[in-house]
Amino acid sequence: MSKAVRGIYAAAVSPFREDGSLDAAKLVKYCQYLTTDGGCDGVAPTGTTGEGNSISFRQKMELAGAFADAGFDPARAIFGTGACATQDAIDLSKAALDAGFPNVLVLPPFYYKNPSDEGLYRYFAQLIETIGDNRLRVYLYHFPQMSATPIPVDVVVRLKKEFGPVVAGLKDSSGDMSQALAFAKATGGVDEDFDVYPSSESFLFEGLDGGCAGIISGSTNAFANYVQKGRADGPDSEAFALVKAARAVASNYPLMAAMKQMEAWRSGDDSWTRMAPPLVPLNDEQRANLRSDVEALKSPAPVA
Repeated sequence: MSKAVRGIYAAAVSPFREDGSLDAAKLVKYCQYLTTDGGCDGVAPTGTTGEGNSISFRQKMELAGAFADAGFDPARAIFGTGACATQDAIDLSKAALDAGFPNVLVLPPFYYKNPSDEGLYRYFAQLIETIGDNRLRVYLYHFPQMSATPIPVDVVVRLKKEFGPVVAGLKDSSGDMSQALAFAKATGGVDEDFDVYPSSESFLFEGLDGGCAGIISGSTNAFANYVQKGRADGPDSEAFALVKAARAVASNYPLMAAMKQMEAWRSGDDSWTRMAPPLVPLNDEQRANLRSDVEALKSPAPVA
């Protein structure tokens, strides 16, 4: 087992069946596409963009096994396993590890608001200590706008100091690049084998220069190949200007619904537009505007 490779990750969207259940086989196939022709170095399934908190505990317990059965590379997947109940987070993380996938992305417990630093520390510490396996690699998930539970820098540093390589990194979805850089500076970032991932490809070079490991983004479900070319050509290149333009397009719409719509266009499978309530697909006007916006980008857009 190995730590997740660094680079460009998609926070993978999730396909649902007509009855609302997760289509695990389709998700595996989609993630295989993302890490080949889709341009991603890795994927982060069952996170926020993947509607992870709308997927049943049972289905998430079985998901890493489906990836294992398909021969998916464990170094290219970071599974979302956070939960309000510490024991649920433990069980989900252990299930991923037992299936051969040691890299897990863990939200803080998000129901009780304003927890103390000590309480947050104990949540993550209990997860790590209960599993008790040095192969585990935990990525803390900082998304205060969604969880209403920020993870303070001091807690991150304490966890890293106490558990070493088991606390492998952090996804910062705050949208505040200064926050991501603060996490990287306080922990030593990639120089100390702590991988911080901002959530926007627009911050790619600023992050890499500041000790971050790459990005984990929702819009790379559709635009990862743009990001790879932008990374290769440099921050002042026309290719990276296109990256920022594509990100701006994605930001004009409900991100999860927009990425699912684009996958429906790419694959020719309209079932990709299904959302788990309370989220809903794009309406007719939004779909038309999204197609127009994508087609206006300078490079050929990934639509049918």
